[in-house]
Amino acid sequence: MWATAMLFSVLGLSTPFAAVLDESTEVVSQGSDEGPPRLPDLSAASSLEDYIAYAALNNPGLAAAFNRWKAAVEKIPQVRALPDPRLNYGYFIQEVETRVGPQEQRIGLSQMFPWFGKLKQRGNVMSEAASVAEAQFEATRLRIFDEVKRAYFELYYLGRAIEITTENIELVSYLEEVARVKYESGTALHGDVIKAQVELDQLRDRLSSFQNVATPSKARLNSLLNRPLNSEVSFPIYLIAESIGGSAEELAEVMLRENPELRGLDAAMSKEEQAILLAKKDYYPDITAGIDYVSTGATRMPGVEDSGKDPIMLGLSINIPIWRKKYDAGVAEARRNLRAVQSERRNRQNQLSTDLELVLFRLKDAERKIALYRDSLIPKADQNLRVTQRAYESGKVEFLSLMDSERQLLEFQLNFERARVDREEAISSLQRLTGTVVAHINSPKTD
Repeated sequence: MWATAMLFSVLGLSTPFAAVLDESTEVVSQGSDEGPPRLPDLSAASSLEDYIAYAALNNPGLAAAFNRWKAAVEKIPQVRALPDPRLNYGYFIQEVETRVGPQEQRIGLSQMFPWFGKLKQRGNVMSEAASVAEAQFEATRLRIFDEVKRAYFELYYLGRAIEITTENIELVSYLEEVARVKYESGTALHGDVIKAQVELDQLRDRLSSFQNVATPSKARLNSLLNRPLNSEVSFPIYLIAESIGGSAEELAEVMLRENPELRGLDAAMSKEEQAILLAKKDYYPDITAGIDYVSTGATRMPGVEDSGKDPIMLGLSINIPIWRKKYDAGVAEARRNLRAVQSERRNRQNQLSTDLELVLFRLKDAERKIALYRDSLIPKADQNLRVTQRAYESGKVEFLSLMDSERQLLEFQLNFERARVDREEAISSLQRLTGTVVAHINSPKTD
């Protein structure tokens, strides 16, 4: 189960996913020999965590980032290894006569040894490059999870909008029947019936718009899950209730420390620093050591001592690093790359800090609206509708006032659900900025 625990860590998922995660971290890459990963069953009762787990195991963009990271890790032992030894063979077309006999063929073996510390330094550079790839994987993971959450939240909103609009259609249908009865009894105008019918047509048109928007919204979620775009997706019946602790200053500190983009740029700076040290190694020569064996035939002259003896020769060679301008340019290039990454890091930090301020504003604004609609506007509008309905039935107010009350309650209900979704989307953006994925808790449809 150690591999499953590793996958929890890699994906940032919580332990309730144990039943759906494979034993190997390679499930993320969709290329393991064990076959495809076991995916959660998605239904109307599925939670957001189920959708996130499905995307974690099946999203091709996440799999690509995972494999790029692992490929970079596999590069480390390659650059730290010595170059392949060299085997040389030569055949004397015209034999070289020596005192002990003619030389017939030659076999040599040589090995190049980079200057002291050069291999280790290459490994250091590639190790930091692997850290960059890991941070990019983390950034991709958070981005995909954020997109899944947003698609889920939008579907929740559409489901609630359809439900609320349908309830209002039923209410206006009832009011239209009341207006018709009053008209037939001579206590109301025919215009009241017409107004109710117009309101019904508008509500039905609005309902159709919500239903039509649901199709591309479901396709968006299916795309993130790597499923056919027309796969069945139920409207979520739960919305996530999460709380974010800490002040704006504390969240900013967490972002600077944990944001994967910034951590990736930090690793990129370390990589360029190591590249500078590696470039300086080019000022020193590499050493090549070798051994040669010469096959020698027997001499034609009798009585020669050591006739046919095969000589063995040890050799040592070095390259001569005399092109100083080339090496100076290599060091200068590495330093320029470091400065570029440092500037990029400062620029990205400024952008993320601005994004954090905007997300915190959206979060506070959404929470303010939720409290306003839940605690004040919706209860008052509901009460006003009931009072106006009784007043109309007793002939004390006009039908237009009743329609205005119904329309006002509908808008408040839709705005309340929109504010709830806006809040959760802001929290999702906050998690992406701060590099965290917290466990989610399902909550009922109303706070």
